[in-house]
Order: sequence, then structure tokens, then C-alpha cells
Amino acid sequence: MASFKIDLSTATVFVATPPVPKLVNKQTGEIAIDRETGAPLRTVGLLVSDEGQGDLFQVTIPETGIDATLTPGTLVAVTGLRARDWENEFNGQKRHGISFRAVAVTSLMPAAAANGKG
Repeated sequence: MASFKIDLSTATVFVATPPVPKLVNKQTGEIAIDRETGAPLRTVGLLVSDEGQGDLFQVTIPETGIDATLTPGTLVAVTGLRARDWENEFNGQKRHGISFRAVAVTSLMPAAAANGKG
């Protein structure tokens, strides 16, 4: 399925919710794996503010692309953000939406401030 680049060059992006494992199956706790790199996947909530509007996105990132200092409120840079539409059927009901994926999310805050020492 096609994906589309998202330009964040004029946006300010903050962590809204910290990274958590992306699960394939909630009952078994199986963690999703990146098909290209083999890295476990994480999901992080990002607040994107641009042109007077703020939106919350749940973004999937390989574990290798996540800065260890990401906590709610951290100002971040997002590398390679893409959107993809999806559709599936679950229990006889069609569902659809847009998923978001990035290569990396890194803190833009100085290390001392990110550790609560600034």
C-alpha cells in the first residue's frame, strides 16, 4: 500500500505519551517486529502543533530509532514520518484509518534538562 511523506518543517512536535511496545497480539503480549531491520517496534504519542492547530498522532518507530530520554513534554525531531491508509475486517465489521510511521524520534532538549537537572 502507498505511503505519503509528512512535512514537519514548520511544526513544533512534543512527546504526548512515552514509547510503549507495539503489540501484535494483546492476549499473548507478542511485540511487533520491523520487517526490514528486525528491531522491535514501539508506539509513541506525538503532539504536532502547526499553524495554530494541534493534533495528536500515535506513531510507530523501530526501537533503534527512539531516544531513551523521551518523556511527555519533550520537544522532539521526527525523521522520516510517513502516513499510510489501512483497512481490515474484524468480527464482520470493516475498519479503516491512517497509520503513522517514522524512522526516528529524537529529543531536541539538552541532556541536563531531559534528565530533570536543568
